[in-house]
Amino acid sequence: MSETEQIGHKRSGKLAAHVYAQSETMDRRALRTRRALHEALIQLIFERDYDGISVADIADAANVGRSTFYAHFTDKDDLLRSGIDHLRAILFAEHSSDIAGETQAERRPLGFSRFMTGHIQEQLGLYRAIMRGRAGPIILGQIRQFLSEIVRKELIASSGNKAAPEITVQFVVGAYMSVLTWWLDRGAVEPAEHIDAAFRSLAERALKDGR
Repeated sequence: MSETEQIGHKRSGKLAAHVYAQSETMDRRALRTRRALHEALIQLIFERDYDGISVADIADAANVGRSTFYAHFTDKDDLLRSGIDHLRAILFAEHSSDIAGETQAERRPLGFSRFMTGHIQEQLGLYRAIMRGRAGPIILGQIRQFLSEIVRKELIASSGNKAAPEITVQFVVGAYMSVLTWWLDRGAVEPAEHIDAAFRSLAERALKDGR
């Protein structure tokens, strides 16, 4: 594992530690086991393609038995989704913090962008490794779902309606995901704050014009 990958792995471990520290629904033993399995998967993703990783590999790396793995997760995809699901709570909290006090309606659905873009750049080594195999569509699908939830909620709140125009939700999220994948394909060479600012400027204008 390269020095860059080691740094990314350590940061991923810190994120997992933060998330699991916030959990109040599981006993400590179960939390330790699930955290160990998530960290083992991250370590293995840095070392080889996701498609080549087996449940036995993950269990061995986490120093648990396969029966213990299956007591918590159905398969490695379930483990992967569970790991990215933990990002959801942090993303929602960061979004809420970003838009606190914001009065311009067109800006409120976009509060996720600063944290999400910065997080991707910070964890660039991990996301590059994940995108090499079948894990990529799973991760992108989960992120798209989280962002759609946020945008939909903000559009409903700002309009006072019970439902948001789904075409607007898909436009905002689709635009962000396109910018994000374009940026990653280029190696994420531009600073995250530049990508965030450019996306927000364009999306705010479109949302304002579409009102």
